[in-house]
Order: sequence, then C-alpha cells, then structure tokens
Amino acid sequence: MGNTASTTKAPLRAKQTPFGVQASPNHVRSASSIQEGFMTEDPTTQISQDEINSILWKACDTFRGTVDPSEYKNYILVMLFLKYISDVWMDKKAEYRERFKGDEKKVQRRMKRERFVLPEGADYYSIYEQRGENNLGEIIDIALAAIEEANIEKLQGVFRNISFNSEAALGQTKTRNERLKNLLADFHDPRLDMRPSRINGLDIIGNAYEYLIGKFAAGAGKKAGEFYTPPEVSRLLAMLLDPQTGERIYDPACGSGSLLIKCAEEVDSENYSLFGQESNGSTWALAMMNMFLHDVSQPKIEWGDTIRDPAHTENDNLMRFNVVAANPPFSLDKWGAGGAANDSYGRFWRGIPPKSKGDYAFITHMIESTYVEGSQNGRVGVVVPHGVLFRGGAEGKIRKKFIEENLLDAVIGLPPNLFFGTGIPAAILLFKRERADTCVLFIDASRDFEQGSAQNKLREAELEKILNTYAKRQTVEKYAYLAEYAEIEENDFNLNIPRYVDTFEPEPPVDMAAVNVEISTLKDELGEVEEKMVGYLQELGLDE
Repeated sequence: MGNTASTTKAPLRAKQTPFGVQASPNHVRSASSIQEGFMTEDPTTQISQDEINSILWKACDTFRGTVDPSEYKNYILVMLFLKYISDVWMDKKAEYRERFKGDEKKVQRRMKRERFVLPEGADYYSIYEQRGENNLGEIIDIALAAIEEANIEKLQGVFRNISFNSEAALGQTKTRNERLKNLLADFHDPRLDMRPSRINGLDIIGNAYEYLIGKFAAGAGKKAGEFYTPPEVSRLLAMLLDPQTGERIYDPACGSGSLLIKCAEEVDSENYSLFGQESNGSTWALAMMNMFLHDVSQPKIEWGDTIRDPAHTENDNLMRFNVVAANPPFSLDKWGAGGAANDSYGRFWRGIPPKSKGDYAFITHMIESTYVEGSQNGRVGVVVPHGVLFRGGAEGKIRKKFIEENLLDAVIGLPPNLFFGTGIPAAILLFKRERADTCVLFIDASRDFEQGSAQNKLREAELEKILNTYAKRQTVEKYAYLAEYAEIEENDFNLNIPRYVDTFEPEPPVDMAAVNVEISTLKDELGEVEEKMVGYLQELGLDE
C-alpha cells in the first residue's frame, strides 16, 4: 500500500444478479398466477430506494411493541431475502419462457443451471397462497429448510437459528399466524416488486438490507454493536486499507458483514477473496444473507469464537491475509484470557491482555493474521475505544512492543456518538508490515462531523480530509502530527492523541479600551432607564 491511501471510491461494476446476468427489462411475464408475482403499473419503471425502505420499515409494525427488535429483525430480513430471491427466480423463468417460446422442458433445464436453486413450492408466492393455513409458521420453516438444502454450499446453516413457528418468539398459534399473515401481506405490496428487470442493475436490495440493519441497530441499544458498523466508518476503514486485486481480506469480528462488503467494493475487479468469523449465530446468518444479496462471490464466513477457536487456519497455523479489518466489541469481558497462555497458535507472545478487556486480544490476533514479509504487504485497520491508546499494565506493555516492532502506522481519532449503543468516541489504529519509516501519524478528526439527533455522521468532506491527510503523511496544524519514534518513547508509548495534536484555541485578546467604552455606555443607558422609572412611579403616586 505504501504511504498512500485511495481517496476515491472504486467505480461501480456492472451488477449481476445472484442468478447470473440481469434479465432483459423488455419482457413482461403473466400475472395470471400469484406465483408469477404481481405487475406494477409500469413494469419498466425503476423502483425508488426510499420507497422500498419505507415499505420495509412499515412491515416492522407487525412486531413492534410485542417482540424485541433484536429478535424480530431476523424475521424481517429473512422475509426480505425470501421475497427477493423469489422475484429473481420468477423473472429468470419468465425470461426463459419467452426465449424458448413456452417450451417448459428447456426452461426447467436452464433454470437448473442457475447459480441458485429455488425449489418448487418454497418461494414467497407459494407461501402467500397458504397464508390462511393454521400451521403458517411451519410452512415457512419447511420452505426455508428446502432452500437451504438445495443450496447447501452457499446457505448451509443460515436458517438454523430462526423459526417462524417459535411460540417463545412469536406467540401462541392464533397470534403467531396473525402476525405472519400480516407480514406476508406487507411484503405483497405491488411497489415491492424486486425483479432485476425493474431494479435495473442497482444494488437496491443490498442497500435496503443495510438500511434495515442500521434501523434495527438504532433501536437495539448496546446490542447494536454485535452486528453493525456505521457505513461511513466501514467505508473510511476500507479506503484507508486500500484492498487490491487478488488480495485476501479478513474480518475476525464481522457482524453482519458490512465492513467486508465495503472492502470488496474498493477492489477494482472481482479478483479478491473474503474471509470472516462471527460468534453470534443469528448475526452470522445475517452476514451470509448480506453477502448473497450483495453478490459477493464465495465468501468464507465461519461461525464461532475467533479468539478461543479461530476458524481460518492453514497447516495448523493461522491463515495469513493482506488486509485485516474489524470493529470488534469494545473492551469485551471474559474474552478467553484463561486459555491465552497455552494458545496453540502462539498469538499472545507479546503479553496477555486483561481478562476484563479483550481489545488487545483482537488486535493481537489481527496482526498475527497478516502476511509477515515480502510483497504481500500485510496491513490492519481496527476500531478501538480510546482507552486502548493509553491504558497501562499489560496493555501498555503490548502497545510498547507493537511500536518497537515498527508496526503502528497511524492513530485516527473519530468524532463522538458515531456508533449505536455508545456515545464514547473511538479511534482507528492502522498497522502495517514492512513500513518505510519509523514515524506514527496522529490525526484528530474528532471535531469534524454532522450532528444528528441520534447519531453523528462523517460526511464526504470529512472522509476526504482524513484520507488526504493519511496519504500525504505530514503534520497539519491543529489536525495531524507526524511523531518520531523518540517522541513516542519519551511519552512512555502513550498514544493519547492530545499529547501529539495540539487543538487548543487561545481566547482572542481583550480590547480593554473598547470594554471601558461599552461599560460607560451601559452606565449612561442605565441612568436613563432609572430616570424613566422614577417618572413612572411619580405618575402612579408610588414614589414615596
């Protein structure tokens, strides 16, 4: 990567559906069967992103107030997934029927060669037809199981953590059926016609998925960090790391996969590979569906605890990557310190982090997962709470070793209240193998942001400013400072940003002559007011 960072977003590539090349917008399919979908007033009109988002958010009313958002998000997102793949499947089938002039044998033969298989009767429309059945939850579960079985390489285990027939989550049979019937009705809105011929190549469904995840995160409080990183932070981290063609990209705490997707979008070709691991089963399932909806080719996302049991290994060693990016849980308690001393991968040779704060456990794992030398240029970007920069004890010793090894490249302070569930400010640490110098760049970007009612945001101008400053790698008054190793050593390897970037704004000098004139003027005005008050009191006979 050198000392430069990408300052422009990679150009959008031609979109393909998860089932191959996008269908022609010119064909029109029959509306005689509900399984063939429903027609819009103008089937060639491109659907609005805001329109889809508002319909989907309204569908959440089925569960609001009765089911916790951290639970019902799974049902909404799975139904979005089911509806989308059903529309794509029906669209492809209609295209082939037109091409082969109704020859069903040829149509079925071509459908079997698609990149994804939707079994007969497992589509959204078949389920909608059965919305009045007493075992509606069971019908949906059976359909999802059939979809998973038919696409075992892409979706194995994705639906194992969710049941539409769960009494504990959705209530007793009558209540459950009513909620599911309403949910199916919401998704049957004619405007929510998500055929590729109507979407016209835009990633509108992937965007809707990200929109819903963000909305759920806003309402999930502290639980939000388990599955969501704000898109502008993900994009910033991806652009700073600048993933290249042919590189391996890895997120050891991938949540719903948004950071990995942003990294993939920065690559100028389809030649990259994504790897991730997520400990929460439901969130792992969201990541797998998110990858599919964004048309990410063969992501290797594993379910499990990265620190206790890393899933990506080669020849009994940690797999190595070019780019490692993560927003791990802040200061995770009980992260697995008890087994760190005997770690079979030897990750904690610099020291064992405190058992109540797992920040340096994740950082250590990430660094140990990068290519060590040569042209591979391993680099790491991680979002951390500010305590990581200055806490002492075991963390201070590990931090010192990172700097002595000349791994730390930059420290970037972010604005407060960017992340759902916490208002504390965070920072980005950038590490890099084979660095050209021994300096560390400190950037204080904490004062530049758009203030929001719930969360603050980084705008495009702020992202560009950070990227340009990182690329130039120079001191900028009151914003950035390029610190020599000796300065950091003199500070006892404390990385607290104010030690290096002076943002103090002196008060403007006081013009005492002007102040005296103002005081004199105020005294005169006060005298005039007092005289008027005396006159008013006399008129009212109250001057005695």
